[in-house]
Amino acid sequence: MLTGKLKVLFLAACLVSVSVAAAAQEVVHALTGTVASIDASAKTITVYTDNHSDSTFKDMTNPNTPINFDRNIRANAITADAFKMKGSYVIVFYYGGDGVRTAVALRGLGAGPFTKNAGTVVRIEGRNSISVADESGSIKSFRLTGNTVAETEYGVVVGSKYQPHKGDKIRVTASLVNGNQTALFINSLVAN
Repeated sequence: MLTGKLKVLFLAACLVSVSVAAAAQEVVHALTGTVASIDASAKTITVYTDNHSDSTFKDMTNPNTPINFDRNIRANAITADAFKMKGSYVIVFYYGGDGVRTAVALRGLGAGPFTKNAGTVVRIEGRNSISVADESGSIKSFRLTGNTVAETEYGVVVGSKYQPHKGDKIRVTASLVNGNQTALFINSLVAN
């Protein structure tokens, strides 16, 4: 009987340690905007975000900080300390909330032109396409690719893992790629 209790206690201790380790990971989120300034001495990046405000991010100085960041997204981004393209329109990958945000990486989105569309999801075609109705009822469709990044309440995910639902409110930043409107960034947390 004592052996059985020890096994249960050991199992419980293992579960607690796993949940503490998982809770210690920083969840990486994202937003889009234009890099307004890069201060190498202060190790900060200021971005004029799509919601029309300046946000200052400190560089991630400790590369050993445990973060929950999709490896495919990470592979297509530049670490915050190595990013030097002031004036670029970017996706900023960060962790932290109110007050101090830490930039992990940035992905330049190119020259554009970009469209920004806010609305409600009205149609989902597998993991390849999403259609959004704006306030006027106009419907626009966007292709989802392996380069599409989606911001969710659980952090950033690659477009093929994004699971929208009809009726979701989202904002899509897109560009014309090979004649198709292609989603570059989807924000399901439209307040960001």
